[in-house]
This record gives sequence, structure tokens and C-alpha cells, in this order.
Amino acid sequence: MKLLFLGDVMGRAGRAAITEHLPRLREDWKLDFVVVNGENASNGMGLSPDHARLLFQAGADVVTLGDHAFDQKDMLTYIESEPRIIRPLNFAKNAPGRGVGLFPDRRGRKVLVTQALGQVFMKRAFDDPFSALDGVLSRYPLGGQAQAIVVDVHCEATSEKMAMGHFCDGRASLVAGTHTHVPTGDAQVLPKGTGYLTDAGMCGDYDSVIGMDKVEPMRRFVTGMPKGRFQPALGEATVSGFYVETDERTGKAVTVKMVRQGGRLEQSGP
Repeated sequence: MKLLFLGDVMGRAGRAAITEHLPRLREDWKLDFVVVNGENASNGMGLSPDHARLLFQAGADVVTLGDHAFDQKDMLTYIESEPRIIRPLNFAKNAPGRGVGLFPDRRGRKVLVTQALGQVFMKRAFDDPFSALDGVLSRYPLGGQAQAIVVDVHCEATSEKMAMGHFCDGRASLVAGTHTHVPTGDAQVLPKGTGYLTDAGMCGDYDSVIGMDKVEPMRRFVTGMPKGRFQPALGEATVSGFYVETDERTGKAVTVKMVRQGGRLEQSGP
């Protein structure tokens, strides 16, 4: 199975890049299933229903969220009617929506998608992500009801993401980190067969400060004083993510590639 995971979509530039590149990538790379993290797609803060529909129309099979899951208030109700949107497993217990879902690929095979929020350096204390993921992965052994399993680990600390990757090794097809908006260079197949990347990066303008127009973040770093609101950068965006090809029988990864298409970054893909 050919899986594509794309990192945090950042504002208008990121949405435009997804609309431009994803339909072509699905066709050229003969992708079976695409997961897109959309939690910054709406002005850098959350995901609106209209922008969720745009991502689906461009070719996303599932959209994951993150700590900004409900910054756009309409998502509180929309997520209840749209099962293809996955919020973090370990979010508030009364949060709407779901943290795991089982979905068909283009040939009817089942792909499980789930997401957990990290605890290290995050602004609020979420429930333990390891026990939350353990419950899901124990319920759905890889190669059984789910022919592939995609895990989005939405964390600040690279160490926590790496620990989660090893915790899921052999139990998931793909573990991709999100949240920091900077792609890491450690795409690999872990010892027990899980494709892993510490951070998939963002789908956004890299002539920026993690996707935001440079002026206000730089002013705050230099002077320590805010003057205005952060605004997403609007230059040409790079679609950034992770490609994993799995063994049809076991669901484990056999090929992994970093993905960068369009924009400023060096281009890469399968």
C-alpha cells in the first residue's frame, strides 16, 4: 500500500499548495491513501469546515488536527458529522469527535488513523499519550482488521516523538511527527518495521518563522515586545511530508521517503 502523510497545512499558502500539488501527487505516485494534518489551515489557527472540505476535495482521505483542534468554533459541531476528521485521542474527555477511525483506501482495504498529543513543553497537560495509543494499537493489531495503521504524534519535543515511534514500532505502518513545522531528516524504517519521521514539516511558506510572516515574530525575539498579531506568510508554499510503502501481507513499511514539493525547499519524493 502506498501511503502519504502531509504535515501541518499553514494558512492560505498551505491550502493553495495542497490544492495545486496533491491531485498530481495522487496520480503520479499512484497513492492508495493520504492523511493531511490540517490544524493550522485556517489563518494558522485551527480548521474551518470550508477549509476541511477543500482538503478533502484536493485528495485527502483523512484530516488530523492537534492542540488547535477547536480554535475555529464551527469545528465543535462539524467534527460530529464528518468522521474523516480525527482529533487527538488524549484531548479533553468530553471533546466532540473521535481520536481514531478505520477507513477504506481506494481498493477497499482498511486503514486505521489515530493521533496523540505530547505532554513535554506543551501549554496544557494532556492525558498520557502512550497509554492512549496502546489501547488503540492493542485493539487493532496491524495486518488484522487494519491492513495499514497511520499514527500522527503531535508533539513539541523531538525526544517524545522518537519515544512514541519506538513505542509503536511493529504495531503501526507509519508514525509521523507534527506540530513544530520544521521537517526533520531522519526518515527510516524502525527495527520492527514501522516507517518513522520525527517531524513531517509544514505545508506552508518557508520564507517565514514556522509559517508566520517574519516581521512580528522577529520583533518579539529582538525587543521582547509585541506590536501586532502573528499572520501566516503568503509566499509560495512547499508541500512537506512522508511517503511510506508497505508490505501487502504484514502492513509493515518497506520503503520510506521524505516529501517536499514546490516552494523553496529542496525537492524530494519517491
